[in-house]
Amino acid sequence: MRPFELTLAEAADAVANGELSPVELTGSVLERIDAVEERLGAYVAVTDEAARRSAALAEHEIAAGRYRGPLHGMPFGLKDLIDVAGLPTTASSRVREGHAAQADSAVTRSLLDAGAVLLGKTHTHEFAYGLTTPQTRNAWDQGRVAGGSSGGSAVAVAAGAATFALGTDTGGSIRVPAALNGVVGLKPTYGLISRHGVTSLSWSLDHVGPLTRTVRDAALVLSALAGHDAQDPAGLGAARPGHPLLGERDLTGLRVGVPANYYFDRVSPEVETAVRRAIAQLSGLGADLVEVEIPMARYIQATQWGLMVPEATAYHERALRSVPELYGPDVRVLLEAGELLSAGDYLRAQRARTLMRQEWARLLEQVDVIAAPTVPMTAAEAGQDTVAWPDGTTESVSDTYVRLSAPANITGLPALTLPVGRDRGGLPIGMQLMGPPMGEARVLRVGHAYESVRSGRGGQAAVTG
Repeated sequence: MRPFELTLAEAADAVANGELSPVELTGSVLERIDAVEERLGAYVAVTDEAARRSAALAEHEIAAGRYRGPLHGMPFGLKDLIDVAGLPTTASSRVREGHAAQADSAVTRSLLDAGAVLLGKTHTHEFAYGLTTPQTRNAWDQGRVAGGSSGGSAVAVAAGAATFALGTDTGGSIRVPAALNGVVGLKPTYGLISRHGVTSLSWSLDHVGPLTRTVRDAALVLSALAGHDAQDPAGLGAARPGHPLLGERDLTGLRVGVPANYYFDRVSPEVETAVRRAIAQLSGLGADLVEVEIPMARYIQATQWGLMVPEATAYHERALRSVPELYGPDVRVLLEAGELLSAGDYLRAQRARTLMRQEWARLLEQVDVIAAPTVPMTAAEAGQDTVAWPDGTTESVSDTYVRLSAPANITGLPALTLPVGRDRGGLPIGMQLMGPPMGEARVLRVGHAYESVRSGRGGQAAVTG
C-alpha cells in the first residue's frame, strides 16, 4: 500500500512507530495530487515547497524526541475560506483577487502547533454560497458534482490527495460533499471549534469541521481543534476536550431515533435502502431503534434561508455595491435577494430557530442519537439544475442537498456523516448521525461502531491511477 492510501490514523501510527517518515508521506501525497488534480480540480493552490519543508521539520523533531501527537507530520488541505498568514484566502471568488491573509486563523494555528503539514488551499463554492462547488469534480465520477461548498476538501480526501482536510458547514457544506464523495464529515456543535479567521457566510449558522476517510480520523482532528477561543464571539466556554473515546462495537442500551417523517420523504430508493440497512446494523450491534417525529418539519427550509440569506447579504454589503460584477451570477442573485428581506422576516426566522432548538432538545431526551440519510440522492450530473421526484415535486439541486442537513445548522447540534454504501452507478451514499449539544463523542462512538463492522476496508481512495 502506498503512503497516500493510508488513513490518517494508519499514517499517524506508522510515523509514531518509525515505520514511515513525514517526508515520505508528504511526498507520496504530493505525487498523488500531481496525478489527479488536473482531473478533479480540488485545490486552488498547492504549497508544494512549503509542505516539503514542514515535513522535513516534522521528521527532524520526531527524530529528536519532540513528537507532538498524532497529527505531527500529517499532510492536510484547508478550505479556501480559512486564513493562513501570507497566503491568499480567495473564497474561490474574483472579489478576493489580490487578497493575502495577515494572520493565521485559530484552526490553522491549532493544526500547525500540532505539527500538521499544510498542502494547500482547497476549492469552495464561491464564498461557500452553494451546494455543488462547480469548479471541482466528484472523486468517483468526474461527470458528477463534488457537492459543496467544501467540495475541494472532500474530493482531496476521497482521492488520497490529503490525509484530512477542513471545511465549513452553514447548511450542510461539510456533510453534503462528504456524503457525495464517500468520506466522513463532522459538523461539530455550534461554537465548539473557533471560526476566528474564517470567512463567514452566515455567522449564526457557520461551523468549521474535519473531512476524513474514517470516523477515527475525524476524532483525531476534532481533538486538535475543539476548545474555547475568546476571539470567536460564539465560542463555547468549554475546555479543550481530550481524544474522544470511540469504544467498542457493542451499542447495547443506546437509543437510536429513526425519523418517521421528513428525513425519508423524497429520498431516492437506493439511498433509503442503504441507510435503513445501516440502521438495522446498528440494531444488530445492540442499539434500540425508536421511531421519532421530527418537530416543526414544515418550517425547516424557510428558517434556514430566512437566517442565511440576510446574514450573507449583510456580510457582503460593501463589495456587492462596489464590485457586483465580480460575483458569479448564482451567488450575486442570492446576495441581491437578501436585500429584499425585511427585519421582520429575519426576526421571525430567529424565533422559529429558538422554538426548533427547544423541540429538538426534547426529542433528544427520548433518544441518544438520530440516524437518517445525509442527502436525498447521490451526486447529480454536472450542470443539472433540478430534481423531479415521483410525487410530482420539482426541486432545485441545491434545495435537495440542503434539505436534510439544514436542521443541524439551525439547531447547532453535532452531525456526522459516514459512507454506508453505493448506488447502482457506484456513487457513494451517506448516513447522518445527529446528537445533543456537545455530543460529539456519542455520534463518533456510534459511527465508529458501524464502521468497524461494515464490509470492506474503510477509507479506500477514489480515482485510480
